[in-house]
Amino acid sequence: MRMLKKISLCCVMLFGLGLSACGLQPSTSTVPAMTEGSIKPIANAHDESITITSKNFTEQIVLGKIAVLIAKASGFDVTDMTNVPGSQPSRNLMVSGQADLAFEYTGTAWLAYLGHEDGIPDKQKQWQAVHDADLANGLTWGQPAPLNNTYAFAVRPEFAKQHNISKLSDIASVPVEERTMCVESEFNSRVDGLNPMLKLYGIPRGTPDGVPEGNISLMDTGTVYQATADGSCNFGEVFTTDGRIQSLNLVILEDDQHFFPAYNAAPVFNTEFLNKHPELAERFAQVTPLLDDDTMRSLNLKVDVEGADPGQVAYDWMVEKGFIGK
Repeated sequence: MRMLKKISLCCVMLFGLGLSACGLQPSTSTVPAMTEGSIKPIANAHDESITITSKNFTEQIVLGKIAVLIAKASGFDVTDMTNVPGSQPSRNLMVSGQADLAFEYTGTAWLAYLGHEDGIPDKQKQWQAVHDADLANGLTWGQPAPLNNTYAFAVRPEFAKQHNISKLSDIASVPVEERTMCVESEFNSRVDGLNPMLKLYGIPRGTPDGVPEGNISLMDTGTVYQATADGSCNFGEVFTTDGRIQSLNLVILEDDQHFFPAYNAAPVFNTEFLNKHPELAERFAQVTPLLDDDTMRSLNLKVDVEGADPGQVAYDWMVEKGFIGK
């Protein structure tokens, strides 16, 4: 059965992408060899195979490699299928049973996969909601990490100090002409994006005493960070765990009205596999409490800014924390 699973993995992946041929290869970013650390092998894991997947952006690849290292340290024979092009293909692998494990975001599952219109800002309630709903899909969510890769607005530290702002509600105290915003096109049009956010915070879009239309610039995601740091706009839409926040010395404003949904990362297991090896969830529970926003920004920075390999970044962090040895 496990052999059939590996043979059909390529086909399922490409079916999810709308392709017809089987040519998917395991991830080219590998992880170095390791010795035992604080993560101990599971007694019945020897020679048992496990397939791990992830999406294809930096944070997901790093988290995927961390999952690979945890599974290897636990004694499993790991097939590394991280770096899958797209959220839905990665999800399809999990739901179809072709992959056993992935890190996923609570808000993504709730809104994109499970079809709900409104996210849940409370982190624990959002996790519980997706945990309960995904059981019907043969998936079990492990405990979430503190990292919450959600939307936010960032400012330059000198601008924050000048206007004494630390939270989104403080934007209303900034002179209208200085309420300049850089956002990506998707956020500009999302039902949980810019317009409802500005309305909630009492500075509606397109009004003289809110945020005039001319104050809003649409940019590519990467451009927003640099434009905010350069002062081309004073408020930039960012993702809370992006390494460029750290490298450009930007300050995230607190979402004090709790507008943005929670997007905490958590390991998601194939339920049948987890029932056979429940200790694996315990191994992940050793690691996930240390994956907070600051840590994830630092790991992402090493890849996106410093050009490091995601597998090496994950390995070095796991060694640093003593979970594995060199």
